[in-house]
Amino acid sequence: MTPALRPLALALAVLAAPVPLMAGDLPPGLVAAELLPAAPSADGKVMTALRLELAPGWKTYWRSPGESGVAPQFDWSGAPGVAAAREIWPEPEVIDSDGTRTLGYHDALVLPIELTLATPGAPLSGQLAVDLGLCLNICVPAHLVLPAPAQAASADPRITAALATAPRAGTAPVTCTVGEIADGLRVTASVDETAPEAAAMELALPGMWSSEAEIAVEGARVTTTAEFVGPTGKPFALDPAALRLTLIGADGAVEYQGCTLS
Repeated sequence: MTPALRPLALALAVLAAPVPLMAGDLPPGLVAAELLPAAPSADGKVMTALRLELAPGWKTYWRSPGESGVAPQFDWSGAPGVAAAREIWPEPEVIDSDGTRTLGYHDALVLPIELTLATPGAPLSGQLAVDLGLCLNICVPAHLVLPAPAQAASADPRITAALATAPRAGTAPVTCTVGEIADGLRVTASVDETAPEAAAMELALPGMWSSEAEIAVEGARVTTTAEFVGPTGKPFALDPAALRLTLIGADGAVEYQGCTLS
């Protein structure tokens, strides 16, 4: 493209940018929803974000919401130019309600999503389907269909701010032990870390349910325990590299990937 045509192309891209869905087009609890403009990231990828504006008193869930939450699901199959997508979750809030604890967000969520394009530099088209839970006094499933994001030359400040709140990567070694239960595994993980307010343990496997993590602190050692039940409803072999431990405290959140069996 010649330099003289670039301003015209940018103006046309702005005019063609998707318009956020507003309350009348959305499930109860949502005021607005959109994918923020996608800007170049690294290695030919682009960074967009799901922006949700919630009605007063409503909340939505983090990627691992706890025993009673609804984990969000993202389907990019309707956007043929997207080869892969990776969500980068901001630190969740600890939400206590009616004796249960979940991890999630209220008021608003900006969820950065890094996209690998089938053809780097090609325009995005199609749509993203999102299934998520929305809660006031009760929780209800919600389904959204959002047009693919417009493209931008530089990152949206809201995406930059959300990325800054993502859990930092932990560097201390994590040890873990595994025991079978009737329908899965009980996993205990230990690490030297500041005592957290809440914790989450996850296994990156399809159809995996996890219980709320129990926390024990002894000196500088934090130990968490959770139960995992897979789609077979039977004990299974644990891949220690698949265990993800997130500790959430007053100084922010820290995330550990993998553990050493002991």
